[in-house]
Amino acid sequence: MVRVILVRPGATDYDLQGRIQGNLDIPLCADGRAAVAQCAEALLPLQPKCVYAPESEPARQTAEVLAEVLGCRWRKIDRLENINLGLWQGMLVADVRLKQPRVYRQWQEQPETVCPPEGEMLDQADERVKAALVKALRRHKASDTIAVVLPEPLFSLARRFIAQSELGDLWSAGKDQPPFEIHSVELENLLSGSTP
Repeated sequence: MVRVILVRPGATDYDLQGRIQGNLDIPLCADGRAAVAQCAEALLPLQPKCVYAPESEPARQTAEVLAEVLGCRWRKIDRLENINLGLWQGMLVADVRLKQPRVYRQWQEQPETVCPPEGEMLDQADERVKAALVKALRRHKASDTIAVVLPEPLFSLARRFIAQSELGDLWSAGKDQPPFEIHSVELENLLSGSTP
């Protein structure tokens, strides 16, 4: 089994302000860079062979720091930009809850049924996540450990796919959560839909 470490990018100013980032490129803030350095130290004993990340600014910056501290390389994952949350991007989560309470609740309970105004559906991002993870896993031997940096909600989509778990509340995903999660993945089981 390949050991997959799912890593959340360090925080940006938008995260600290409670704003929706989506696929906007916002650099890590000072707190975010410090948290990534601590995360990298915690990952040292796991010795990942490679760090994968999409091209988005916070994910790329996180991957660069991890790769440097861990003494490995980082690779860009193609076609894995974060979900386009359209007109919600840049808004405070609290404003969406106040101005669009029905849609906010629907995104909480059934996110697959919601398309943010001028954004994309979650299932489009879900297919990109699955394809990218399968492609990355096929590059590695069963004894390898890899790290994959993904912003929310891609992180939650990846966890659901590789751990065969529930999606959870995407409005609160990543808040007060550990910076990384470790999963053992058997590619054949993943492709067949079996529980790892």
